[in-house]
Amino acid sequence: MEASLLTNLLLPLALGIVMLGLGLSLTAEDFARVVRFPRAVFVGLFVQTVVLTAVAFGLAVGFGLPPELAVGLMLLAASPGGATANVYSHLAQGDVALNITLTAVNSVLALAWLPLVVNWSLEHFLGAGQYVPPPTRKIVEVAALIVVPVVVGMILRARAPRLAERAEKPIRIFAILFLAALVAGAVAAEWDRLGEFLAAVGLACLAFNLLSMAAGYFAPLALRLPKRQAIAIAMEIGIHNGTLAIYVALNVLGNAAMSVPAAVYSLIMFVTAAVFAVVVQRNAARAPIGRPSG
Repeated sequence: MEASLLTNLLLPLALGIVMLGLGLSLTAEDFARVVRFPRAVFVGLFVQTVVLTAVAFGLAVGFGLPPELAVGLMLLAASPGGATANVYSHLAQGDVALNITLTAVNSVLALAWLPLVVNWSLEHFLGAGQYVPPPTRKIVEVAALIVVPVVVGMILRARAPRLAERAEKPIRIFAILFLAALVAGAVAAEWDRLGEFLAAVGLACLAFNLLSMAAGYFAPLALRLPKRQAIAIAMEIGIHNGTLAIYVALNVLGNAAMSVPAAVYSLIMFVTAAVFAVVVQRNAARAPIGRPSG
């Protein structure tokens, strides 16, 4: 998607409002709980880095992707969770504090992990000795877009709880409409090339997305983590920062083909995450999800 008034101003502004709404639903105790029980953070980060990198490599080889698309898929796998993971987790009644913690920590790790994975992928698939520097500025921008509105929302909740309670539902509705508009806008922006992109790497991206969300959900449950944390980790793992991956492909690597997997994945993940949220909500209606205990 090319830079425009929508992507440079309106999209960050809308996302900031959504993150403000998330902050209205959080307290300092939510984050203290994550610190007291770090196992969920470790599991999320391990799956995000080690497991997904191995899965992406296996799919790139298994699907026989052209070298540039294979590098693009590896770049996507090395990118941290996207800010919209927090929104989807909130709508699916996941542990949003865990999402924000994972996004923050993984964004810092990405400064070292992303160049390491991409440089190795360039060498393996293309035999190129091109060095990829850490995308520090872009990661800082994303972190600020997530953290600052959340902190403001938490302060409002602490100092004006009635105002926070009244504002939370309208912002939740706004979040749903925002996500729907995001999907529609992404499809419209790539409509002319959508068929070409899907034919080239669609199945690999769909498989990567489904495996990512499955690993993010079932691995925590297998380790007996609370379901709310499993939901949060699944969203964090399944929703990658496609914007960051596209930014690195276009502005750092200077290769448009390498941005294709991130563009296709960004279309797919919004739909699959929405389906996952609906399924989780239906299950929650049958058996309400309690607050995590560890």
